[in-house]
Amino acid sequence: MNAVLQETALPIAHPGTEAVRLLALQKAAHLADMTPSRAVRLERLGKLKAMTEKHADAIVDAIAQDFGHRSSHETRLAEIMMSLSAIKHTMRRLRKWMKPKHAPTSLPYRPAYNRILPQPLGVVGIVAPWNYPYQLAIGPAIGALAAGNRVMIKPSELCPNLSMLLQRIVAETFAEDEVAVVTGGVAVGQAFTELPFDHLVFTGSTAVGRLVAQAAARNLTPVTLELGGKSPAILDDSADIRHAATRLVQGKLFNAGQTCIAPDYAFIPQQSRQAFIVGMQEAAAKMYPNYLDNPDYTSIVNERHFHRLQSLLEDARLKGAQIIPMLASPSLQGSMDHRMAPALVLDVTEDMKIMQEEIFGPLLPVMFYRSQAEAIDYINHHQRPLALYWFGTDSRRRDQVLRDTISGGVTINDCLWHFGQEEQPFGGVGASGIGAYHGEHGFRTFSKEKPVFFQSKFSGLPLLYPPYGKVFEIMFKLLKKIA
Repeated sequence: MNAVLQETALPIAHPGTEAVRLLALQKAAHLADMTPSRAVRLERLGKLKAMTEKHADAIVDAIAQDFGHRSSHETRLAEIMMSLSAIKHTMRRLRKWMKPKHAPTSLPYRPAYNRILPQPLGVVGIVAPWNYPYQLAIGPAIGALAAGNRVMIKPSELCPNLSMLLQRIVAETFAEDEVAVVTGGVAVGQAFTELPFDHLVFTGSTAVGRLVAQAAARNLTPVTLELGGKSPAILDDSADIRHAATRLVQGKLFNAGQTCIAPDYAFIPQQSRQAFIVGMQEAAAKMYPNYLDNPDYTSIVNERHFHRLQSLLEDARLKGAQIIPMLASPSLQGSMDHRMAPALVLDVTEDMKIMQEEIFGPLLPVMFYRSQAEAIDYINHHQRPLALYWFGTDSRRRDQVLRDTISGGVTINDCLWHFGQEEQPFGGVGASGIGAYHGEHGFRTFSKEKPVFFQSKFSGLPLLYPPYGKVFEIMFKLLKKIA
């Protein structure tokens, strides 16, 4: 879910001025009510839900304007439904999450007891990307509000229509000291990340994520970085090729590949080469018939990214790759700007740019292997991906991949859907991210889980107090046995 920062026409007098004001306001509000009640948190989540439902059509339209064309069905599914589902999940479980948790107490300290108290951190800053500009602004805010925090959001400058809409509807729904939106270009975004938040969430590219981490480190601000990278898909020789191809096409072409967890390249058994090509073409043709003017097929977000993708394709072609269109027409450039024809890129090599950077578009490099060990070895000698996909029925080889690779998350026999599991954490590892959220994991990320030790008046520990002597030695020998 990469966001490449660049200046836009969204005006602000001095970079960071408005964000500084809002942060001071929210920090003061936090100090005035450091642990909001469950009722208050539910009210805020309810307002977020109502806001999303009320303005769903406007959100769809604004994102479509920013992309040039964005499938309304994809926006409703990925931005609206995902957000509402997460809010409802959180509201149903908030009572349980807020309860102090029992922690075992070692025998020498009994009858004292331990508890872990979840406590709001304060103000959470969220830097959202352009590819899912509503869901990835609201998603972290759900966990932050559930945990009792105040929230400031910096949406992507590459989506000015959605950014302005989000700023307006949030201001209509929430008090400034509850949730606020700061708009602006690169300078504003940089100033935002340099503020002393109590937690900072950034979703975007690995390169920008490094800069965000450095800025946050100056304030010792803890960060959750949701980055990206090159997420592999492995088709085992036990896989049903056509079944797998259908799911790969859906995962790769959803939002025209502009998804951080989209399959970025695929490993296919050597003997399945032709069957895989045919399966991918058939699946693409079924999903996107008459695709030149197909409203289901999303545009590349802007001209710069469109030309970047064309450059990746041309570089691969010049270096010997075979380009196989997934759809019959040679081009998707037609009645809608920045629509790019989906293609398979075969016989790729390490020196091709398409194998060196996250693609973020409808191009799928394909590598062919003789044994699954080759695929595992390749994955482990590159930066750890945000997602990994495995297709097949052989549980032994499936478990080998799960055991011998490291990735942010995994979906078996499909693509993308692990993102929607609110009962599981979502996050990267290494270059693909730091930390995780979703559901209770988000609540815990945005809380200070404070350990509290409740001493008993019947404690025997005073027998270890000075002046030291025979009693101490007896107690010390006993402790060594039972501790």
